[in-house]
Amino acid sequence: MGGWRTCEPVQGCRQVLRLGYPCQHLGLPATTNRSIRLVSLSDLEKVRTKTEHNLDDLEHILRWNAAHNVGLFRIGQQLIPFASHPDFPYDWQQQHGPRLAELGLLANQLGQRLSLHPGQFINPGSPDDNVVERSLAELHYTAQLLDLLQCDDGVIVLHMGGAYGDPPSALHRFVEVLRNQQAICRYLAIEVDERVWTVEKVVEAATALGVGAIVDTLHHRINPGKLSLREAIDLSRPTWKHQPKMHTSSQDQDKKAGAHARLIDPADWHTLLGALDGRATDIMVEAKGKEEAVIGLIADAPEVSEPKHAQAHAWAIAHLLKNPDEAAAMGR
Repeated sequence: MGGWRTCEPVQGCRQVLRLGYPCQHLGLPATTNRSIRLVSLSDLEKVRTKTEHNLDDLEHILRWNAAHNVGLFRIGQQLIPFASHPDFPYDWQQQHGPRLAELGLLANQLGQRLSLHPGQFINPGSPDDNVVERSLAELHYTAQLLDLLQCDDGVIVLHMGGAYGDPPSALHRFVEVLRNQQAICRYLAIEVDERVWTVEKVVEAATALGVGAIVDTLHHRINPGKLSLREAIDLSRPTWKHQPKMHTSSQDQDKKAGAHARLIDPADWHTLLGALDGRATDIMVEAKGKEEAVIGLIADAPEVSEPKHAQAHAWAIAHLLKNPDEAAAMGR
């Protein structure tokens, strides 16, 4: 393997690899994905309380991450439950904007790159106009969150959805719907999937939109097209304006193809490291074990970046030590 190279972004962060996990911390425990039933959406206080709990847990997670050399976090899509729904009961940007600004500043100070991943039903390339309308509403909500967090390198991860029996037309429709949605495309990155869209086609769409293309190691293994993992990574990297981002996971051997295992298989991890060949990359670890899976990889990888700066690292640890519940989780 080639020598590991670093890059020096704003404020002098030494980066080689940054790792992260999605939505919740099992050990604290903490989650950014509390939701409600749609029938409860009119209950303003319930919605507001769920959101405030999600935001408070986001702070706990960011501080824990910084103290444990974890540099990425994917916020749950239900951070503000049903915020894109036309019947949402209050102005969520006005109500939660100041708190989101605080959390965005904290994430920046602690060297945390944030992302969100709208679910499988968000499909702007659908031939159904109603689906397109709902999808754009959800994507605008997601972009507004990242705006309020002031995450210049934030990412909205999105799959391209179905091909509807005509892949060229579906790809064209996806691109044309999003082409003029600059508020969304500012953050957008398109991810490969294990069924329909290979890295080659995702890069084609990403290039047309001027957004990033995300290689997912498990999806690519199942749906590789004509490319090796190294070739897929090589093809995707030039689409990124910020540090390239990708996903990794291992197959749960007891479930259908594409199901995530609790941890990352060491063989899968070292295959990925070999394919990266020393290039700085942000890697979202999609494993059922969440932070446990990431900590195991950090312990096994000297390439993982150092904390953004010692002062912020010490600050995060000091905060945790002042809070018994979080401190108790530090050794987990």
